[in-house]
This record gives sequence, structure tokens and C-alpha cells, in this order.
Amino acid sequence: MTDTQTPVEPLPAPPAAAVPAVPQERRIVTAIPGPRSQELHARRTAVVSSGVSSVLPVYIERANGAVLVDVDGNHFLDFGAGIGVTTAGHTPARVVEAAVAQARDVLHTLFTITPYEEYVRVAELLAEHTPGDFAKKSVLVNSGAEAVENGVKIARKYTGRRAVAVLDHAYHGRTNLTMAMNYKAMPYATGFGPLAGDVYHAPSSYPYRDGLSGAEAAARTIGWLEKVVGATDLACLVVEPIQGEGGFMVPAEGFLPALQEWCTANGVVMIADEIQSGMARTGRYYASEHFGWVPDLVLSAKGIAAGLPLAAVTGRAEIMDASQPGGLGGTFGGNPVACAAAIAVFEAIDEEDLLAEGRRIEATLTAGLERLRAEHDVIGDIRGHGAMIAIELVQPGTAETTKAPNADAVGRIVSFAAERGVLFLSAGTWGNVLRFLPSLRMTDALIEDALGVLDEALAALA
Repeated sequence: MTDTQTPVEPLPAPPAAAVPAVPQERRIVTAIPGPRSQELHARRTAVVSSGVSSVLPVYIERANGAVLVDVDGNHFLDFGAGIGVTTAGHTPARVVEAAVAQARDVLHTLFTITPYEEYVRVAELLAEHTPGDFAKKSVLVNSGAEAVENGVKIARKYTGRRAVAVLDHAYHGRTNLTMAMNYKAMPYATGFGPLAGDVYHAPSSYPYRDGLSGAEAAARTIGWLEKVVGATDLACLVVEPIQGEGGFMVPAEGFLPALQEWCTANGVVMIADEIQSGMARTGRYYASEHFGWVPDLVLSAKGIAAGLPLAAVTGRAEIMDASQPGGLGGTFGGNPVACAAAIAVFEAIDEEDLLAEGRRIEATLTAGLERLRAEHDVIGDIRGHGAMIAIELVQPGTAETTKAPNADAVGRIVSFAAERGVLFLSAGTWGNVLRFLPSLRMTDALIEDALGVLDEALAALA
């Protein structure tokens, strides 16, 4: 210390992060939306783009576990989890405490200038928990769409090829490249063109509607790729092991390994988009594990940091190292606070046995949905794994014949349930799928309560 410097007393340590105590129950005390939410919505419409829409215009003030509390004091059972983000629960104490502690130390340096341990630790955990026993490396980014873009970029660099293939009913994001990769144009791409080129949409496996075995569906997909694209021009095939926005389609057994075998034989990088299905969502760390599929690259996001922005591309070291130094990265990718939260999420999954919680939710939810299907013939199909379950609704009396989509029923159920304190989400290419994406903190009692509301909603359809 020089003569001109004065000693600085250390600041007292701030109090530990407080997590709001929220009763885990459904409680509605106003009309939906309530008066304060209506006031906020009026303010919103004046300053927020109408392109940013909301499923339910109730404004959330607190959240914990599996329950959301709006500004009017209404308690909602959350079966959306921010579209699969709060898998470990809303405001889990260990994640909040880890993020707050990290924020006190370092908010940002930019890993590509001066690195830090938290980024490295997340990459180590991803290498340990993604499918496959081979050497793996990762790059951390901000969002699912950014992970998709980087996965494609890395595959193109590694193979020296240009073309990208995806499957029918896929959803991959809202950036220019990912808009072109989506199956549905509306609302994600309509009017936003021109879109990225060299993207090809191959047939997928949709057992409820195509009736094909995994081998038959894979032969159809491979035949299409060979004829329309050509293996020598194909850099990568990007696949959601369980399709999300498309309607939680679970492929037929053997479909994904057969595609991987073809990709490997033809030098094509096969990428698992596990953005919605990963991080313990399905009762396994990654949904690929349900199908015996070991992809070349895995994309993680959503549930990886319990609500903080973080995503990753993880895969075979030789593929991940194909990029030249400086070719990967970004200003906020792998932010230290988000990384600290992600480390705490991995710890929660292992130490609190959240994989078992996913399997518990699947058992309770599917059993209840089977009871409802026996009573309501609009339920055509029940599918999914873990806390990623869906029902496909069809027109009454068509479940065994035309399976005519029933989007109107889904919309009415979502509205009916919201008014009674249950947040459900729609999905599906035809908008006729009701999806259940609860936090792994959702108790059996809360599931049964929500199923009771769903039963009422289905009865009201008549």
C-alpha cells in the first residue's frame, strides 16, 4: 500500500437470499384477470409490442415450487413452468442462494476475455450427464435458438457441408435460421422472410397418426433424405427426441437409433434438440436416453438454470473443436450468475433425486388421464415421459376413425382451467394438443386437484 492509499474496511456480508413462502394450493379470489392485472395490461398495451403475446394476462408477483401468485393474490397451479424452464421448481432455495452469492462476487467479465471456474464446471457437468461415454466439449450461449444456430454452425464447419435437415412438426426457435427450421410458419415466420436457405423438412415418426413402426418410419425418413437432399451435401439432422411445440410426439421405438446409424455411416452430424425435453424433465437427464439414442451433439437450455438465461451445445470433442478460435462465443454466453444457478440445478437433480420425481409425476398424471379418457371420447391419445405429458384431442366419436383434430376443445379447456386457477398450455401442429409441463415439485395432491378441474372442463365441452 502506498502512502496515498487508505485501507478500506470490508463491507458487511448481506443477508442470505430470501425465497418467498407460497402456500402450495390453488386459490382464486378475483375474476381472472383481476383488477390489478387489468391495470397492468392497459399499461403494457401502450408500450410493449403486440407481437409479444401472453397465454393468460395475469401478472405474476411471486412464485415458488409449483405455484404462481398474481398481483391480485390469485394462486395458480403451474402446468407450464415457463414452457419447461422451472423444472426444478420456481425459486428453488439452493439455486437462488447460488445465484445471489455469485452476483456478489462477479456479475460479468466475458469468458472469452477473462474466464472463470463456473463456466468450466457447467461444461464438466454437461460432459458427465449428456448421453455417450466419449470425450465431450461444450460452448455456452444464452438461449435455445442460439444453441440451435451454434449446433448447425459447428456441424457445417466439421463436415464442410451446407444442408440442414429437420423433421416435420418440429419447432426450433424464432431466429432467422430457426424460423426456417420450424414446421409451422404461423405465427413464428409469417411475414418475416426471406428465411435461411438449405433447410429441408423430412417426414417424422408420429405413431398415433402414421401407424408406422420405428423401422418403417426411419426407412421413410432416410429414403426422403437420400432422394431430396443427398447425404453428401447434408451437414446435420436436427431432431427433438420428444417434439415440443409440435405436440409432444414420442417417436416409435427404434426410430432415433436407426437415424443415428444412417447419419454415422454417411458422415452426417445428428443433433438432439433437448431444449425442452432435457434436464430431468422426462425422468431421465435427457429424453434421448429413453430411446437408446446417443447423438453426436446435444442442445440444452430452458431448465438448465431454473429461469436464468443459459443454453449449451455439448458433443463429441472432435466435432466441437472443428471451429477456429474465436468462431464460437458471445458477450453474455455462460454468464457467471447463470452458470452458478446451473451448477445448483445439477446438484438438486442428483441430491434431491428429481429424476424419481419426474417418474412419479408421469405415473400419477397418466393414470389420471387414462381415467378421464374412459369418460371423455375427445381424448384421442395420451403420450410423453416424466413431467412432459400430453393429450391429443379429437372431434367426439372420431378417436378410432378419422382422428379429426379438435383445437376448439383445447382453447376452451385452457380458458376454463385458468378461471379456476390451473395454467395449462396448448400445443400441436393443429392446435389440438393439451400439454402438461409441471415443475418436478408438483405434488400428487396438486395433480389430482388439476385433474378434477380438467374433468369439469371436459364435461363442460358437451
